[in-house]
Parts: sequence; structure tokens; C-alpha cells
Amino acid sequence: MEPEKLSKTSTTRYLSEYLEDLSRAGAQDFYVGGAKSGRGGQTRKTSENRNKETTARNDAGVASPRVSPEPPSVPDVPTKNEPFRVFEPTGDATAPEFAERTDRLRVIAADVARCARCAELAASRTQTVFGSGNPTSELVFVGEGPGADEDAQGLPFVGRSGKLLTDMIEKGMGIPRDSVFICNVVRCRPPQNRNPRPDEAAACRPFLDATLDVVRPKFICCLGSIAAKNLLNVDVPIGRLRGKVCDYRGIKVVCTYHPAYLLRNPPAKKDAWADLQLLMREMGLPTPTK
Repeated sequence: MEPEKLSKTSTTRYLSEYLEDLSRAGAQDFYVGGAKSGRGGQTRKTSENRNKETTARNDAGVASPRVSPEPPSVPDVPTKNEPFRVFEPTGDATAPEFAERTDRLRVIAADVARCARCAELAASRTQTVFGSGNPTSELVFVGEGPGADEDAQGLPFVGRSGKLLTDMIEKGMGIPRDSVFICNVVRCRPPQNRNPRPDEAAACRPFLDATLDVVRPKFICCLGSIAAKNLLNVDVPIGRLRGKVCDYRGIKVVCTYHPAYLLRNPPAKKDAWADLQLLMREMGLPTPTK
């Protein structure tokens, strides 16, 4: 028996109904950016409606339109409800490569936010702390890891150490903090503010290298021995690293004391000031005396 031939009007009507079916299914089953919670029940409801419509058409002796098979359900994956601070750049947005580097840093920041390589840090953190500042800066400051204030806000150096670092940059070097980029060796707060373990620093190292590859600074200032040892891959006390210019992949590196150490040992501020003067001379900045 030959299949029933539909008139042009009937074909148009059923095609329109078919497209409406697909539109309704799409609106019910899918959400931009991910699957809706409880989507399986909604899918079953949509399938039942389609089955009823198909039965009605068959009873009327009308050929049913070909419907594409349902896409497989995407199960909801339980994740820890952590905030995620998207990287927001500072500096001159009209600078060449500003937008491109911002986009690339946001991709890395998203990868950092999903990272669970260090089970202890991933379980104890409030959120990851990617970094902040100008993506086209010539100068990057690298610390060791977030503290309690940083863990709460998702930004590096925002507590007492952060205020001192701001003073070192703005009052000491005479440049805005927003003009530089700041990050840490590890992007999660170690419990009780302990030092990052070597395995944790190694696990986070790809994020540090990727960040520096995007920003492409000409100068790096390491804040403290942990930052210096991990960046330069050396086992040398900070007292022997400071006061000289080191090298990281062709980038000039100056090491100095961490602001937290300076808060505990104020007499060391004079040595840190000498380190900043060395950095300024290398950068070609004026070096006022204090």
C-alpha cells in the first residue's frame, strides 16, 4: 500500500506543529549554561505529551512527523557550594592586548576555581584566590598563599599584610597598586595559615606559570622565602636571595621579605626598602630616599 499523500496545506500545518513541539521541548528540557535540576521528570513529562499527540495522529490516520530522539540526560553533579570571584582587571583598558589577556586570565581563574588537586586545601577553603590587578603590567608581585581575609574575599593581600603591601607599592615605589598584578604561589588558603607544602606548591605551579605567561611581565618581586624558593626553584634562604637580581625565564626577579614578616619584625623594613629601591632602579623608576 502506498503511503498516504498529504496536501501542501496539511504538510505545512504538521511541519508547523512539529517545530512547535521541538520549541516546547527545548524550553522545558534545557537551560543556557547547564541542565536544570530535576530535568529527568520534565523530560518524562514531555515524552508522555509527545506519545499522546502521536497516538492522536495515528487514530486520525495522519502520518506523524519524524521526531529526533531525546538527548541523553545529564545528571546533576553535586559540588561544594563555593563562591567564585571572576577576575576583574584593573589598569588601562585601552592598552594593547588588555581585553585578550583579561579573557585568558578569566579562563585560568575558572580552572583554579574548579581545582581539587590538593584534597585538604579544597575541602577547607572558602574559595580560591586567583589574583588581581593589571593584566598588561610590567611588574608582578608573587606571595606565598592566601590568608583568612583573602580566603573570605577571594582577593590577594587584602588584610593587614595587604595594607602594608599597598603602602610599599604606592608610598614607597610611587605607583598605583592597580597598575601592577598580584598573585600567590598557591591559590587556596592552607589551614591555620600554615606554610604551603611542597606538593601543594607543585600542584598549583601550572597556574602560576600560566598566569605569568599571559601577563608577560618584565619584572617580578617575590614576597618572602616560599615565593622566592618556589618561583626560582632554589633552596636558598631569603637573606641570601634579596639584594640581588635573579632570573626567571628572562624576567628580572627581585626578592624581599613578606609583608607579614615585616609586621612582626619592623626593623626589617629598612632592608625591604632597599630591595624596593633596587627594583625601581631596574625598572627605571625614580628612587626617592627615605
